[in-house]
Amino acid sequence: MTDPISALARTALPQKQAQSDKTDPALWKVAKEFEAVFLNEMLKHSGLNKTSDTFGGGAGEEAFGSMLTSQYAKQLSSVGGIGIAQHIYDGLINKGKTDDQ
Repeated sequence: MTDPISALARTALPQKQAQSDKTDPALWKVAKEFEAVFLNEMLKHSGLNKTSDTFGGGAGEEAFGSMLTSQYAKQLSSVGGIGIAQHIYDGLINKGKTDDQ
């Protein structure tokens, strides 16, 4: 059984430009990591993996739930994300070009 985020990532999200197409792989990696952090915050505030009041799993469940949310965000970012990484990367690459001129 696959988790819902991986299924969504494979079917609903368009595949973005591959890392091999990037002229600065280190900058692309940082942009993808930023997107993962952003997605993690969005997923946390959406209530994903929120503990149920009826079972109340305690601090352990809350801690592991946040780790799961973080992994979901990384998975979404790794398969294309929502386009934030591409915009950040493009902006930083273009800023570097204008600074050189």
